[in-house]
Amino acid sequence: MHIELMQYGVLLMAFAMVAAKRFSALVTSFTIQSFLLFILTLSEAIKTGSTQLYILAVLIFAIKVIGIPVFLGRITKKIKVPDEMGLYVNTTLSIIIAALLSGISYYFIRNFLPSMEKEAGIALIIALSVTLIGLFIMIFRIKALAQVVGLLIMENGIFLAGASITGGIPFFVEIAVSFDVFIAVMILGVFVYRINSLFTHIDVDKLNELKG
Repeated sequence: MHIELMQYGVLLMAFAMVAAKRFSALVTSFTIQSFLLFILTLSEAIKTGSTQLYILAVLIFAIKVIGIPVFLGRITKKIKVPDEMGLYVNTTLSIIIAALLSGISYYFIRNFLPSMEKEAGIALIIALSVTLIGLFIMIFRIKALAQVVGLLIMENGIFLAGASITGGIPFFVEIAVSFDVFIAVMILGVFVYRINSLFTHIDVDKLNELKG
């Protein structure tokens, strides 16, 4: 039962990120979401006694709970970006859209994968919802750093989906994905830093004006 509660907590944090108006709140919610994934992985490691899952849990904690939030915090301090994120879609409508995405996920899983066990089905519904919400944040948030976090949210959703479908993503695959995401975030962080240095802002809508 506590596993399901933590899975719902992962979804709740996705909704919190949709509702966030400040970048600091977005990063905090992502950190909590990643911590819940760490607890889920650790619980499975304790249950199965798998050394690989213990290592994976440590990697999730080191990279997603500590490494990435600290890195994003340092980047925001260096570029002195305002904490206000800027929204293409207001908070109320964003939450409504997130709820609709969750409803679509429920409909899709229940109708196209009806034979899936209840526990795995719930996890997959939540995973697909989180992935779609991450995509929504990537598209409808103005600040480039917020879009980086959207990518990370999607990766969390994909991780949960893989775990619910296969009973655990293959160890080396997850290590490779986590490492790639961490490197991507660092590259994107440096990229955003350079954009801010050159153009004094990181608003995507203003950057679009530079086309042509």
